[in-house]
Amino acid sequence: MRILVIRLGALGDFVLSFAPFAAIRAHHPGAEITLLTTAPFAALAERAPWFDRVSVDRRPSWWQVGGIARLARQLRGFDLVYDLQTSARSARYFRLAGRPPWSGVAPGCSLPHANPARDGMHTLERQHEQLEMAGIAEFPTPDLAWLAGPGPEGFGLAPPYALLVPGAAPHRPEKRWPAPRFGALAAVLARRGLIPVVLGTAAEAPLAAAIRAAAPATRDLTGHTSIADIAALAAGATLAVGNDTGPMHLITATGCPSLVLFSAASDPALTAPRGPHGAWPTVLRVADLADLPLERVEAALP
Repeated sequence: MRILVIRLGALGDFVLSFAPFAAIRAHHPGAEITLLTTAPFAALAERAPWFDRVSVDRRPSWWQVGGIARLARQLRGFDLVYDLQTSARSARYFRLAGRPPWSGVAPGCSLPHANPARDGMHTLERQHEQLEMAGIAEFPTPDLAWLAGPGPEGFGLAPPYALLVPGAAPHRPEKRWPAPRFGALAAVLARRGLIPVVLGTAAEAPLAAAIRAAAPATRDLTGHTSIADIAALAAGATLAVGNDTGPMHLITATGCPSLVLFSAASDPALTAPRGPHGAWPTVLRVADLADLPLERVEAALP
């Protein structure tokens, strides 16, 4: 049996699908399962134990005839498709694929997620219910051992330490708690005997510099960690504090006690990171993160 799973999305969305991925694999142990995803997640998916093949969706514009023809070839030849993206775009893939047995929201599909309230559900519960309606009953906790990196010792780091994630998507500055307040929090953590460790992209190094200015004991790992490294560091961390961004999803998924900061720009009831067995992290949400005081964050530390 040949099965296609579609999950495009951002890192946080991808991580929230780990449990559905594991459930699909457990339900179809002998099937050849292909994941259709976007280029940033192809290498990660190739390491995962749930897929036999990974196909990259280049997301061609609908007027790009050659690109759409290539995409149609990628979508065809499957006995069953689980569309976990369930976007307007991926729903159109149903027709490109030749209308195979399909779990999703595409009009006319054979295994629809027929819940009119689905858009008000958290991603994890929404996908869980979608798969239940498609006949999947068992949802094993995903084993993330495949994500293991070198661990804290690979960075010359030893516990106890705490992870700080001060960044967010560059086009979403409203999702960032101000870096000086992360710096003040790092100083609090240092006084408690924890080494503050800043994670992020190389472009977020200025945020780490601002934090180190307030707390010189802070370790700056911006631009130096892979996804596997983040997971390994999270496994050994005492706690993590960060904005609503992809790395916090990965950190929370490992079981690290986490505090996630939300502004009005996103709704934790729909998109918050989730831990093993669906556990919720500690969440603080304010309309404007610039108004969130250090004292409130300190009081909420897990």
